[in-house]
Amino acid sequence: MKKKNIFIFLVIIIMIGIISFFIFFHTKTAKNSKIGNNISSQEIVDYILNISSYEATIEVEVNSNKNKNLYILKQQFIEPDIVKQEILEPNNIAGVKMIKNGNQLTIENTNLSLNSVFENYEYVSDNILDLNCFIKSYQADEKASWKEENNQIIMMTKQDNEEKKLWIDRSTGNPKKMEVKWTNKSNTVYILYNEVNLNSLS
Repeated sequence: MKKKNIFIFLVIIIMIGIISFFIFFHTKTAKNSKIGNNISSQEIVDYILNISSYEATIEVEVNSNKNKNLYILKQQFIEPDIVKQEILEPNNIAGVKMIKNGNQLTIENTNLSLNSVFENYEYVSDNILDLNCFIKSYQADEKASWKEENNQIIMMTKQDNEEKKLWIDRSTGNPKKMEVKWTNKSNTVYILYNEVNLNSLS
């Protein structure tokens, strides 16, 4: 009787091990197959639209009628509404951090030990430099669209006088660059994603 119980116990342990292996393998395969040759362009677009968090180092070029300004920033977004941004270059403003949590904006300067908090800061939610801001615009735009070109997916959206385009690498599913134009003035912002790490709900 004891031998029979031991045998049943061993069979159960082996079955649990096999089931656990297949669950792990399926989960790992599903994660790895998010981006690859077998995934469709629409699935990549859906993947971008369901980002739950990301970290990125970006180069920003701001062009206006008279000036061209270059910045290097480090960004972080955590769902639902936490956005962190740190200026790395130029050196004279390096170390400035902007942290938005809901309607609260904190601005810090590590060099000057500056820490200011602004409650209900209405403009911070429309920060054009944020990838999640593009996603919100795309989701709110009934005429938003995308196309595939040169192994890239280009997502396009327009709201009021603001036109945005996001280029995504077809092979990795990662953003490559973003462009923001204002049709009522000759200002354009170009964003180049040097390093990006995405986490998506999809």
